[in-house]
Amino acid sequence: MPDMLVRLYDLERYPDEKESLHQEGIEIKSVMAPNLTLVRGWIQEHFSLSWADEATNAILSLPSKCFIAVRGGNILGFACYDATARAFFGPTGVDPAERGKGIGRALLMHTLRAMYGEGYIYAIIGGAGPTDFYAACCGAVPIDGSEPGWYRNLM
Repeated sequence: MPDMLVRLYDLERYPDEKESLHQEGIEIKSVMAPNLTLVRGWIQEHFSLSWADEATNAILSLPSKCFIAVRGGNILGFACYDATARAFFGPTGVDPAERGKGIGRALLMHTLRAMYGEGYIYAIIGGAGPTDFYAACCGAVPIDGSEPGWYRNLM
C-alpha cells in the first residue's frame, strides 16, 4: 500500500459530512487523556494492538491528536494524526457495522482540518489502504516509491 499526499490548503473543495451526521446524533470529539483506557480498548478490540499503541501517542499529545465519532456515548470510529510520524494521518477506522454512513469521511476531514489549523500544509496518509476512498474524499494522490514506506521497520 502506498503512502498518499494530501494538499491541506485545498480542503474547502471537499464535503465533510459532519452536518448530516450531527442530524443523526453523531458527533466528533477530541479524545481527552481521561478517556485513554476506554478509547484504546475500543481500538484494540475492533482493529489491532498496534493501532491502539499509535492512538495512545496521539491521545497523550497536547492538544490531543485523536478524534472519535460517538453516538449516545458509543464509539463508532476514530482518527489520529502525528501518532507515529509528523504530518502523518492515521491510524483511523470505523466500526464495520457503521461503515457506509459518512463517518470515515467526517473523521478524515475533521482530522485533516485540525492538521491545517496547526500549520501543516500537506498531510501524508501512511500505508493508505483504500486509496480510491482517500482520492475521492480529499484529493489524496499516491507518493511514488513509498512502498513499503515508513512502516517497513515494524516488527
